[in-house]
Amino acid sequence: MDYIGRWKFHSIGVLNEKDEFEYLDAQAYLESPMPYVDETDEEAVADELRERQKMIRGEIAVCEGGKMYMLLPLPDGVSREEVDRAVQAGHIKLYDGMMTDDPMTWEERDGELWFAVSPDMSEEDSRWAKGTDGEFLVFMTTRYTKAE
Repeated sequence: MDYIGRWKFHSIGVLNEKDEFEYLDAQAYLESPMPYVDETDEEAVADELRERQKMIRGEIAVCEGGKMYMLLPLPDGVSREEVDRAVQAGHIKLYDGMMTDDPMTWEERDGELWFAVSPDMSEEDSRWAKGTDGEFLVFMTTRYTKAE
């Protein structure tokens, strides 16, 4: 598979009411219960929904040269001037118009994408994680599909 390119949110893995792992698409995730949030606290619920919206709008850019960027959308309502000031101050980094951190390292092994999860070079085997599951690129519990 050609991993180079942009990958968009497909689904996120959560524990259901039976403590079984299942994947939810964007809409189901937005509508799912918030067991770790006091759902009577409107502000806490609004904050969680904003975080979930940010998550489902997230992307991954897999680039030539072994670099992989986790991308998050800029917050709604933030002006270009505010973004430029935050970048200049070193508060955020941008990649292709989205917020990111320093790139991760990836490589292909036996036809599968693997990425470095730790900069600790002393334990070579434990610092890499398999990042594929069939047609999906997987990061933690989130699955991404190749953008068209």
